[in-house]
Amino acid sequence: MDLEDNALGLTQEQTDKMLQFQDLTGIEDMSICRDVLQRHQWDLEVAIQEQLNIREGRPSVFATEARAPPVVHDHIAQQVFTDEAPEGPVGVRGLLRYVVNLVVSMCYSTISSVINLLLSFVRNDERRLVTDPLGDVMGFINSYTSKYNPHPVFYQGTYAQALNDAKNELRFLIVYLHSESATETQNFCRTTLSDPEVIQYINTHALFWGCSIETSEGWRVAQSVGGRRYPLLCVVCVREHRMTVVARSEGACAPQQLLLRLQRVVTENEPHLAAARADRVEREVTARLRAAQDEAYAESLAADQEKERRRAADRAARDQRERDAARQLQREEQRRREVIAAREAMAAKLPDEPLPGADSVALLIRLPGGERLTRRFLYSHTTQDLYDFVFSHSQAPEEFEITTNFPKRVIVRGTSNLQDVGLKDRDVLFVNDINA
Repeated sequence: MDLEDNALGLTQEQTDKMLQFQDLTGIEDMSICRDVLQRHQWDLEVAIQEQLNIREGRPSVFATEARAPPVVHDHIAQQVFTDEAPEGPVGVRGLLRYVVNLVVSMCYSTISSVINLLLSFVRNDERRLVTDPLGDVMGFINSYTSKYNPHPVFYQGTYAQALNDAKNELRFLIVYLHSESATETQNFCRTTLSDPEVIQYINTHALFWGCSIETSEGWRVAQSVGGRRYPLLCVVCVREHRMTVVARSEGACAPQQLLLRLQRVVTENEPHLAAARADRVEREVTARLRAAQDEAYAESLAADQEKERRRAADRAARDQRERDAARQLQREEQRRREVIAAREAMAAKLPDEPLPGADSVALLIRLPGGERLTRRFLYSHTTQDLYDFVFSHSQAPEEFEITTNFPKRVIVRGTSNLQDVGLKDRDVLFVNDINA
């Protein structure tokens, strides 16, 4: 089962839903279970409820009205079963009778179609106006059930809906057209359609749609299939990608005879449905592969776009860092030029160095980089003059303090003179970088 599900492109969740649907509905054909679930977007509850509605004789609220797919009537390939004609030609006489009946049937269908067309211009048949097709079908089902029971499960919907579902699910559709005025109808309904084997076979292998030709919906379908006698059964299925009427049974027949006819039609046309299912699976697998390829391409494209976005973001960040660094260098260069200008201005304002004398003091100043400065000041010079001299030197820090060696104390910048702060000749002072 796993290999088959993989070939169909089903996930484990979808496989579990198929098994649950089969267990609850009793539908043996897994392909039918899959088609029904796919038609309802794998909503298990909705699919099961529709099947229960059908079996309980209620209209399916999930079926949607849609245009019926075109139906092909191939009179040459179509099998026609009637009580007057044998099941197949036997010998020359049988072959001749078969050919004659076939020609008569085709001529009758053509002539009746022409006559009905001409009559439609002369008289108006109220049945031509189909105003409530679902009402016609449900009315017939209720009336039939009250008179004839049991019977195969009727499809709860219009002919167009039945055709679309049969096409979507790739199942046989058996169309039953009922006429109360036909003498063979009651016997056919009470014996043949109520036979347990017939009911079981129809419910298992096909959708079963019925309507009375006295209603607008039934009359319209009868005109499209071109039947001559009632009750009338038509078998429709997909053949060469088109919905085709593959067989027609006119008039009453015994249960075993109808069963043999249906078995024969199903056996001969099942290969067409199998081919359609295989073609659908192939198309679904191809579509999934294409979707997977498109998804992989989209993911690859998204990944490439993300890579390009990241590269662009990296380039933008790098450019921003370079601009910030350039601005920083520019600010530092501007600051350096301003400091140089300030030092030069400060050096120009310094008082002249005094000559040695009793009123002067020589100081040894060490900068943080190890440079030594020697300068003579007057005792009357202020500590601000001392700081201005140090600042004017190119190797001095921008912000600093001056301390004595021992005992260590800070020479505060200000208006105090050098004698007041206790400096003596040949004192050693240290310059400390405040920002270091």
